[in-house]
Amino acid sequence: MKGWAALSLRGRLFLLALLPLLASLALIALAVRQQESALATREHALVRASYMDARRTELKHYVDLAVSTIKPLLGQPGGRERALAILSSLDYGRDGYFFVYSLSGRVLMHSRQPELVGQELWELHDPRGRPTIQQLIHQAKAGGGYVDYLWRKPSSNLLAPKLGYVVAVPEWDWMLGTGLYLDGIEATMAELERGARQNITATMLWVGAVAIFGVALISAGALALNLSEHRSAEAKLRALAREVVQSQEDERARLARELHDGVSQALVATKLLIESAQSEPASAARLQALALTRLNSTLSEVRHLSHALRPALLDTLGLPAALQHLAAEFDAAGGTHFQASVEGEEVELPEVVNTALFRIAQEALNNAARHARATRVGVMLHFGRDGGLALEIHDDGQGFDADAAQAVADQGLGLRSMRERAAALGARLGLVTSPGLGSRLTVKLGAADLARAAS
Repeated sequence: MKGWAALSLRGRLFLLALLPLLASLALIALAVRQQESALATREHALVRASYMDARRTELKHYVDLAVSTIKPLLGQPGGRERALAILSSLDYGRDGYFFVYSLSGRVLMHSRQPELVGQELWELHDPRGRPTIQQLIHQAKAGGGYVDYLWRKPSSNLLAPKLGYVVAVPEWDWMLGTGLYLDGIEATMAELERGARQNITATMLWVGAVAIFGVALISAGALALNLSEHRSAEAKLRALAREVVQSQEDERARLARELHDGVSQALVATKLLIESAQSEPASAARLQALALTRLNSTLSEVRHLSHALRPALLDTLGLPAALQHLAAEFDAAGGTHFQASVEGEEVELPEVVNTALFRIAQEALNNAARHARATRVGVMLHFGRDGGLALEIHDDGQGFDADAAQAVADQGLGLRSMRERAAALGARLGLVTSPGLGSRLTVKLGAADLARAAS
């Protein structure tokens, strides 16, 4: 939360645009990965089932062909030997051959492993502990069928999974069969799995590329917007700086006129009266009295100018008294009735708060006196029970369009100044106004804001 609060508005907007895009792409990538994995699994299952069905049919056809080949030899003298010779010559590839066992487990013919001929293999078990020959003979006696078992592959001389098909030849007490090694299908399945993984990886790369492209587009848009806003802000800042400088120059010019037209001339007149009193002893008393009157008037004017720059009441008696004095000065000018009031139990305020709120009130009253055409203007300072503070200034004047005033760089200088002063305190400034309905300006500070200002 601290990191989020530290981000600028543009940074927050950038993240709010970027995070949903990244989350959507991540969900799409996850869904695609799951779908492709599920599709690959189904594909493997279908390929394996189709392959095994084809191989089973192939094995049955081989055995049926072998049986039909030796069937004419049944019952003939020397038929067994001729049948074994024929079966030994039949093969279909490097690892495709026929084998013949007696139903008691003795090897009668094995074209790829002739060293086994004559051996009794009834008790032969594979590495998993299964009785290999017993399974084959049992299936043959049951009417023939398929058996999965392990056997040494002639081409590699390694144990490999094998699918066998066996039948019984009861006339000769034989088990006849053949088989296909299944390590080839495992290699095919592994190749399919590698292809599926490559497809998934390619899809993820595409999703990543789209994510990077999207982030690049958002970043470029944010950069373009930032540059545009920066240029606009610089233009407004330059215009505002010119307004501030012009305002300072206008204020200096006003003070110069006040000093020249009022104070300076009054002091010159007083100087002339004193010189006349010195040169005319008979009229000295009257002239000195007149000079004293002029000096008192000049001192009042100097105090008025000093109060306009910074009222002494603000430093001596605090903000409430300074606001009441400010309202009284505007009210004395006539035309519009100004009144200030204080609610709640007064507490001592930090100097920075006194200055900022006084300047905000001064600007608001100036605007009301010059532009509002109001009959009544009220200033209320409220000290809350929770330690907070609120300043409210309202009038019954003609109001104005605050948004339009803020949108123009060379207008609304006073309103921007008030907002900046409130923001510097961490205060919340609210303005309710519209043409023809008067205005209400509020500045609210919580107890925490006042504590920060005092630290």
